[in-house]
Amino acid sequence: RLLEAAVAETPDRLEAWLKLAAMCRGTGDPAGAMAAVSRALALEPLDLSALLMRAMLLERMGREGEAGEAYGQALAQRPAGEAPPGLATMIAHAERSYRDFQEAMAERLRGGATEAGASAEEAARIERFVTNIARQTRPYAQEASHFHYPGLPPVEFHDRSRFPWLDEIEAAAAVIRAEFDALVESEAAELVPYIQYPDDVPLRQWEALNRSRAWTAVHLLRNGRRVERNARHCPRTMALLARVPQPDVPGASPNAMFSLLAPRTRIPPHTGVANTRLVCHLPLVVPPGCGFRVGASSRAWEVGRGFVFDDTIEHEAWNDSAELRVVFIFDIWAWALSEAERRAVAAIMPRSGAAGAEGL
Repeated sequence: RLLEAAVAETPDRLEAWLKLAAMCRGTGDPAGAMAAVSRALALEPLDLSALLMRAMLLERMGREGEAGEAYGQALAQRPAGEAPPGLATMIAHAERSYRDFQEAMAERLRGGATEAGASAEEAARIERFVTNIARQTRPYAQEASHFHYPGLPPVEFHDRSRFPWLDEIEAAAAVIRAEFDALVESEAAELVPYIQYPDDVPLRQWEALNRSRAWTAVHLLRNGRRVERNARHCPRTMALLARVPQPDVPGASPNAMFSLLAPRTRIPPHTGVANTRLVCHLPLVVPPGCGFRVGASSRAWEVGRGFVFDDTIEHEAWNDSAELRVVFIFDIWAWALSEAERRAVAAIMPRSGAAGAEGL
């Protein structure tokens, strides 16, 4: 009664409404508690405490679907870092409840696709449609730092059926690894930092790795030029690359390299230069604890198992092990570009003055 009198006298006090809601909940009056929480949210629609209490009341009242949505709305207001004092338990419960809600929704949605008769590539897109609806994933757009060609599909990992040459590359993984080992053992390899920007270039995402020896590369082809001191030690690898549809853009492509990621090193989320090309990874040395994410899709590298992805979609990599990780990386034309479009890209990009921008 005292709390009811308090909110009647000063109805704009958020704390009073929350205390009244807690009192009603504790005395077995969920309807009264919900009414008080609603008044609190009318004053502060994004208040974390009020949102969490509303979700828990809906759950207690058996309104599971509404509760799941409400937990998601509450968690969206979670501050970065440690949970606020007194809310850690509620937030942990909210995370579990929302995760259960998302999984139940996704499973229910999948039931609508069981008779679709989809191909493997179509099934992957259908699954992503499901997880996007259930908010287990979200859409990621292409964010090319320099060159964005319109109309190309924003696909994180492309279906390997589009790249018939990938089988031959994988079959030669041992050969490529052997040539890499021989190159390194010859002490002729030019090992350079993967990221090399002047200090006055405003690219803070690379601040920790700029000119760092923790992420290095041995280039065979760089910005369209053969790096002879490295490439001459890898004749069979270079012969394989000659049969791959690499872009031919003066000052920009083709590119091919061995990428070396040091132990306990993480490559921050970033995006590449141009969506007119895709990037292929062939893992050669992969200790446990390594991983790779593109958009909402994560994969573990498998030695000898290649994949093609769009590097203009946000991606990151990590090596949490105590050993070196080595991946053979090269670029290819985006398969959706016609021959005429490829000729146009190759003619237009060099005229921009930025064709040699790093970003593979």
